[in-house]
Amino acid sequence: MKKLPPFHLAIPVNNLEKSREFYKDILELKEGRSSSNLWVDFNFFGHQLVIHYVENKRESVTNPVDGKDVPVPHFGIILDWKDFHNFAELLIKKEITFIIEPYTRFKGLVGEQSTMFFKDPSGNALEFKSFKDPERLFAKDIN
Repeated sequence: MKKLPPFHLAIPVNNLEKSREFYKDILELKEGRSSSNLWVDFNFFGHQLVIHYVENKRESVTNPVDGKDVPVPHFGIILDWKDFHNFAELLIKKEITFIIEPYTRFKGLVGEQSTMFFKDPSGNALEFKSFKDPERLFAKDIN
């Protein structure tokens, strides 16, 4: 697989300042360009995340995965194993409210991964995950 160039993701937020503080101070993302009351760019692990102010934002739904209610839609990034666990500890220390607390699912299976879900102040669901074996990211269980 060739190296992925940075992606661009724009998401709606209903409170620009609260969301800006969350991404900058809680997730510790570096802020880039912004428009005073409409949008803010962030360096999302080398990718461009833009929060856009919108007055009304639709609610999310969930799908069951591994006995948990996973919010849809959601976005995030796949970190390496050590970085995931360090980031999870940082968020725990900052007393983030998790939808799904950090845990390892599919233990011993092809897709073994650690994951966690939480929401930003505007209700956007984020998932951060890490695969025990990154080479198996898209592998299927062939039992």
